[in-house]
Amino acid sequence: MKASRVEFLQGTLDMLVLRTLALGPLHGYGVAQAIRQTTDAAIQVEAGSLYPALQRLELQGLVTAKWEVSERNHRTRIYRLTAAGRKRLHAEVSRWEGFVRAVSLVLHPKPVEE
Repeated sequence: MKASRVEFLQGTLDMLVLRTLALGPLHGYGVAQAIRQTTDAAIQVEAGSLYPALQRLELQGLVTAKWEVSERNHRTRIYRLTAAGRKRLHAEVSRWEGFVRAVSLVLHPKPVEE
């Protein structure tokens, strides 16, 4: 049972990262900050979860990463969503919305007619 929980959390984080990168290229810290700000700090992604997720998404061809020089003249790794990443994001959002609908039916069942 514990393994499925990890997969669920991983998949959710992947979807959030893909959605964030759909708005434009960002470095890892920027992804974490965007997710935190978008969720009013309800979701705070730690570096120990974020960077393995970014690496996993890159290995799957869903994001690309390139070292660039920032405005402050620091080297930073910038992540961009690929076409395959956009396709996966669409599929994951559809799956997530179906899950939310199903949970809502359990939380708010229709009255049984007799």
